Amino acid sequence: MDKMIHTVLGLIEPEKLGFTQSHEHIVIDEGQSAKVDPALCIDDPVKSAWELSAFRISGGSSIVDAQPGGCGRNVEKLLSVSKESGVNIIASTGFHKMKFYPEDHWIRTITEEKASELFTHELLRGMYDGTDFEFLPWERGAKAGIIKTAFDVTELGEPCGRLFRAAAEAQKVSGAPFMVHIERGSDPVHLKDFLKKQGVPPEKTYFCHLDRACDSYDVMKQILDSGITLEFDTIGRPKYHDDMQEIKIIRQILSYGYEDQLLISLDTTRKRLRTYDEGAIGLTYILHRFIPMMLESGISEKQIKKMTVENPRRILQW
Repeated sequence: MDKMIHTVLGLIEPEKLGFTQSHEHIVIDEGQSAKVDPALCIDDPVKSAWELSAFRISGGSSIVDAQPGGCGRNVEKLLSVSKESGVNIIASTGFHKMKFYPEDHWIRTITEEKASELFTHELLRGMYDGTDFEFLPWERGAKAGIIKTAFDVTELGEPCGRLFRAAAEAQKVSGAPFMVHIERGSDPVHLKDFLKKQGVPPEKTYFCHLDRACDSYDVMKQILDSGITLEFDTIGRPKYHDDMQEIKIIRQILSYGYEDQLLISLDTTRKRLRTYDEGAIGLTYILHRFIPMMLESGISEKQIKKMTVENPRRILQW
């Protein structure tokens, strides 16, 4: 079979992926994540579908929803909002930061073998609902299209080391793309070396958030030199830095010659989606505001197309 993009509504040809934001959250059920941060509850499928529809009307085509199973992902709602909006959704299997799971959650004790089987099943056969608290899986049929992992300050201690090995094995079996949340204070270079030893192909891997989690261009270059892509999403997020600083970071990476290894997105939460908060920037912010700013700063249309169309298409097909 030719390489395809795996969306919740089925396979699509890579050429149909279109403009893509590669790290978003459009559905998160109320649960442990919302206890950590109320903004991590995005549970109204009507509002989420409206948000996606505005994105599509503005020129958007696809998003990667970065919420894995067990911490608020709702497959039924992802199917509904994709159908209603016409936006392609690439859903995630894998695992998130441990603070997004209750202390007695099954993911903390699942064996490496069982975790790998679970992630592989969700990629090749269908994702499960019913895993946020007890493990009472109900397969929805829709398949995940990417493996999401999270590198926290605990790094590769338990259970994260075990879960990373399980995710690497699922990648080996499936060939799926591999996304990593990078937390500030962790060592992404160490993770890069670990993933190489595990056989995770760098050309199918992207590290998220280094534009706010890392202050060192030298570290970013080490990651990029390995073949891994960076996904930047500190856009419209003044609590970290303003958009001109984000453009400065993007331009610096482009000046090193890595335009084929950059993705951009918003990493949305409830308070950043306009249908949930009228004062929010909305999912259309990159299309309406940030791209014009990049063009004014001297970033070319060709480079922007690579970040939003060509690079996602290459990484997400398998």
